[in-house]
Order: sequence, then structure tokens, then C-alpha cells
Amino acid sequence: MIPRKKVCYDFIQNIAREKLFIHDSIDAGDPDYWIPSPELEILLNEGLQNMSLSGLPLRTRSKRVKLRICEILGYQIPSSFKKTKPRFWGQQFDTYIQKSNNLQVWNEELSPTRRYVLIQVTDTDIIKKVKVVSGEVLARLDTTGTLTQKYQACLIPSKKTAELISKKDTARLQSLVATSADLDLTSYSPVDIPQKGKILAISSIFEKLQSLINKTLNDSGYDQERNRGAELHRLICRILGYSNYKDDGQFPDVRHQLLEVKLQTSPTIDLGLVCPNSKTPLNMPRLEGKQLCHCDVRYVLFYGKTDGKHVTLKNLYVVSGEDFFRRFQQFQGKVLNKKLQIPLPKDFFD
Repeated sequence: MIPRKKVCYDFIQNIAREKLFIHDSIDAGDPDYWIPSPELEILLNEGLQNMSLSGLPLRTRSKRVKLRICEILGYQIPSSFKKTKPRFWGQQFDTYIQKSNNLQVWNEELSPTRRYVLIQVTDTDIIKKVKVVSGEVLARLDTTGTLTQKYQACLIPSKKTAELISKKDTARLQSLVATSADLDLTSYSPVDIPQKGKILAISSIFEKLQSLINKTLNDSGYDQERNRGAELHRLICRILGYSNYKDDGQFPDVRHQLLEVKLQTSPTIDLGLVCPNSKTPLNMPRLEGKQLCHCDVRYVLFYGKTDGKHVTLKNLYVVSGEDFFRRFQQFQGKVLNKKLQIPLPKDFFD
């Protein structure tokens, strides 16, 4: 595998060589110019950490950070920043300087295809850490009711304890999956970029995960879905063959397997800002020249019964995004178009 740091610097060199500006369009997943979120986070942390914003007015502070980001990523320094949405149009991201854990997004909806660069600043106005997340991730963090999930569906359990709804992966993915279910994944991380031949077929995932039916998890409460889901996520990583568990909060949950995990104790499935069957490109590099889309992601849904202290996994459903609504009925809410205030978890930047 090519070291991630080298890949990061390759993007910088390519952008600088072409003398690109931040508003120059780049196709999502372009292997030479589109910087994937993990690499973008590495570069911005390396370049922004310990930068002082002390004494600067808010507008000056924001501009100073944007200019520094241009330098970090190899972009030409603009004479002024065009009022595009997002500002860094080519890489599809905006910057938010956070001195508190209350994220405010003004006068626009969260966009599932946009990246949000959240910059943590200390009480003494020193940049401490940078996180790069998608609008989809931010939607999951909203607990205030300011944002209503745009897409939802209904899960009605059948008499079957396990359903493989998609017998095969999408046509785009079939040539990339492994021909064997016996893969050694111990040297990979669940959040690595997918690789041809290292992706389990959807049928193999289904067979492996049936062993979790009737397993019991700790129930930390309805208001602690993040923690409750993390325990299931950890079990799934182990069963698929990973030697460690990692969750960076990005979509899909197990990026290396293009796998999104949902634990349901109620019939309502929150899907966030993107429909599973959407052909919107995923925020990741092309794989063997193919740009994977949301509809290529595989969904693992466990339906569980809770007694308030423990959740028992009763039903398993495995389906591709493309086929999602063949089994689960869709209904829609609304996204509120006003100032969104999203409280970030205390450990968000950890």
C-alpha cells in the first residue's frame, strides 16, 4: 500500500503544477486533484495546528485561515474570495472556526455532498485540531430538533429472522468484490478506502452476520444511539475479520467494505440527507476507474427488542442502496432552511 502521507503531498503538487484556484471545478473522486476527506484532514491538521488567531476580528480571522488553507493545499492565492457556496468550490468544502461546541450554519440547508471543515480553537485563539466531515455526518449529530431528517423509511419485520434483499451487488460493484468469502482483513482498518478484491460480496456479508442474531448488547438509552450503535459496529468489524475497530464518523460506517450499519429498536429508519438509491458520487477516490455512488453502498440493518437495559438482535436485513426501497417504504420530512444550530459531542475533536 502507498503511504498515506505521500498520497497527500501528491495532491498538493498536482494542484500547484496546474496553478488551480479554489473555485476551479474538480470531479469528485478525481485521482489527481480531488483530495479525499481523510487526506484533507491530515493536510489541514498538519498545516493549521498551532496557528494563532489572537487579536484578529472575526472576518479577518476567517480570511486568514482561508488564505493559509490555499497555501497548504497548493492553490493559487486569490485577490479576493468569490462568494460561492461552498467557498472552496473545487474541493466542495466550507470552513467553520469553532471556539465552542455549538456549530452554526446560516441560511442554507446541510448538503450531503459537501465537506464541512470544522476548526477547533482554544480559549487563547490557537488552532488546536481540524475535523473534516460530510453534511450527512452533521445531520446525525443534530439532537435539538432544529433539523428534521430529510429522508426516512419504515421497517416492518416479517416472520423471517434474516433477509438478504439484494442477492447480488450493484453492477458497478460486482467486478470489484472478492470471489471468495475467506479474506484476510487483519492488516486493514475498517475506515480504509475500499480496494478491488478486498471487498466481501453482499451475500458473504449476509452469511457472516447471521451469527449475531439473538446476541445481546447493552442499551445505553434512546438518547445514546451513538454509543448503542458503536457496540454493534464493533461486533460487525470483528466478525468480518478486522483485527481492530475504528469509526471516524464518516459515511459509510465500514468504509473498507462500503457498509452502512443501522440498529433499529423502532420501525422508523433515519436515512439522513441522501437517499440510499441516490446516484450521487461517494466522497472517495475512484476505484479501478469507477466512481462509486451512494446506491452501491450495502446496508446492514438489525432490528432489536429492548428491555431498557439490553437490546437483543432479532432480525437481520442486508440490502444494497439501489434496492433499499424495494423492501423498506420511504416517507419524507423537511429540512428547515434557517440558521441551524448543531451541538457537537464533547469528544467530537478527540
